[in-house]
Order: sequence, then structure tokens, then C-alpha cells
Amino acid sequence: METKSIKIGNLIIGSGFPVAIQTMWKSPLTEDIQPVLNELKELSEVGADIVRFAVPDIQDASILSNISKKSIIPIVADIHFDYKIALKCIEGGVHKIRINPGNIGSSWKVEEVVRAALDMSIPIRVGVNGGSLPASLRDRADLSQAMVEAAEIELNIFEKLNFKDVVFSLKSSDIDSTVMANQMFSKKYSYPLHLGVTEAGPLIPGIVKSSIALNSMIRAGIGDTIRVSLSDSMKNEVLAAREILKSSGLKSQGVNIISCPRCGRASFNTHDFLLSIESSLQKIKKNISIAVMGCIVNGPGEARHADLGITGSGDNVVIFKKGKVVSKGDSSKAVEMFIRELEEF
Repeated sequence: METKSIKIGNLIIGSGFPVAIQTMWKSPLTEDIQPVLNELKELSEVGADIVRFAVPDIQDASILSNISKKSIIPIVADIHFDYKIALKCIEGGVHKIRINPGNIGSSWKVEEVVRAALDMSIPIRVGVNGGSLPASLRDRADLSQAMVEAAEIELNIFEKLNFKDVVFSLKSSDIDSTVMANQMFSKKYSYPLHLGVTEAGPLIPGIVKSSIALNSMIRAGIGDTIRVSLSDSMKNEVLAAREILKSSGLKSQGVNIISCPRCGRASFNTHDFLLSIESSLQKIKKNISIAVMGCIVNGPGEARHADLGITGSGDNVVIFKKGKVVSKGDSSKAVEMFIRELEEF
């Protein structure tokens, strides 16, 4: 679907630009922002494009403003209940504001935020959540339609004030309601959409739900930014989103890992080996395939077809590069040997 382009800090989203990956900061803010900046850099290295922060009070708004001035990636302020916190974040130069129409209050408060954002050229995301709809829509039988109508209430305010740099998200913990709401909205409007299943759950259930919902929308051409909302680490949210985009055909950069699940034949511990090289693989931007195989049944064939592969038998490992053997050695030195070949590649 064609959507308008919007600038968020040093990032541009919308039609013609890659789908951006977002995660959310999971800890309270303190005056010591250097650890935050360090973590933001690490998140950027594994694929994060945007990070959203909850801002519960004015003091946090000041801290987030300082972070925004030094962050390597754009920062979004997540505002609930108190519109004055949004005004403080806008004044401090936060790169984007997120408000929830179900709890920000009267329309005049939203208008105050919109006018301030317009003056500072800061985009706003309207986050419509199936669990916190305006009171007038909470008992509607059709949740998808109710979410679209909640978005339209806010959209009327934005259009009245001629504010165009607005992103919408329509999320629910229910997959079908989320997909249908975004389909309905995208057919009517050209504003960028941020996708996700809210409160998707722990690592495995959350990834499964998010994969089903996001793949469905992405393949239909819907979505400009995504988040995989997990009861897990920010890093795993980013990595999961990156893999969903790759599997949906929208992201080619990064490592494609072909790895043995292990069975009774395996004598090379592929699980431990992958854990040992995991951090090195996550930061690779090249589009390469790596095979990590555990026995002589599938190992040699799979490893030979990968850009770089390793397979083991007994106490020995063999490393292949583009189908040719480049190194052999003791399995105790497998990580050292493989990392050396990976860096050269």
C-alpha cells in the first residue's frame, strides 16, 4: 500500500523506504544515561531502527530529551494520561511522540500536543490499543471496526490542524482483530502504519503470534514499522522482527543460518557452538548463509552449499567456504577456527 513519507530523526519511513524495526525500553530511566546510550548502540548493531521509551512523569521527559540528543537511533516518547509530558518531550527535541487516544484526555489536550509538534516538526504516532479504547467504543462487538473508528476520531483533529506527519498503529492481543483493523485502515488512508500484536507473550508464543500476524500484513503490502512485543529482552524483540522481515522477503541483509537440530548420531555439539558464535553472527550486515551441522549424514552436503559451513565428526571438524574445504582441526578449536574464517570472509 502506498503511504506518505515521514522523517523520524535521521530515519525516513513510508513507501519506498525499508520497513523499520522498533523495540521498547524495558527499564526505568535514571539520570545516568551513558548505559542507555551504550545499549542503544548495541541494539542498533543487531538491527533496531527506533526505540520507544515510556515517559510516566516530567522528570523522565527531561532525561529522555538528553538521551535523544546523543542517541545513535531515533527515540520515541510514549505518553499516557498527561499531555503536559508530551509537550515537555516535544520541547526537549524527542524525535517522535506516541499518544493513546483512549487515555490522553479531552480533544483540546490532543490539539495542544499536535500544535506543539507542528511547530517543532516532530511526528506523532497515534497508538490505538484494543484494550484501552475510548469509553464510547469499548463495548462494540466488532473490535476491528472500533479500533479504526478510534483512529479516525484522532485523525479528524490532525487533519483539522493540517498536521500530516502522523503514524497510526492499531493493535490488539487478538491476531485476527489486529490484521482486520490494519487492512480496513490501509484501504481508506495513506498514513504510515506501525504494526504489532500487543502483549504477545513470552518468547516462543510471542514470536509465533507476531510472525503469523505480521507476515500476513507485510505480504499484503501493509506496514512501515514493526515491533515484536515480547515478555523478553529488547534484543530478542529486534532479532525476531529482523527474521520476520527476512522470511517475508523484505530484508535480505544478515545471516541465514542452516543448523542441525541434533539427534543421536551427532558427535559435534552444534547447540553449544552456535551459542559461542551467536553474538558475532548477529552483527553481520552481509547477506550470507552459514551451515552448522552435526554429523556425516546431512552435514557435508549442507555445509558445502553454504557460503561458510562447518561440520563435525568425532573429535574433528571441517570448515567449508563456497563448497571448498578451507580448514580442518580438532573440535576443541572449532570456534576459534570458524571465527577466523568468518572474519576473513
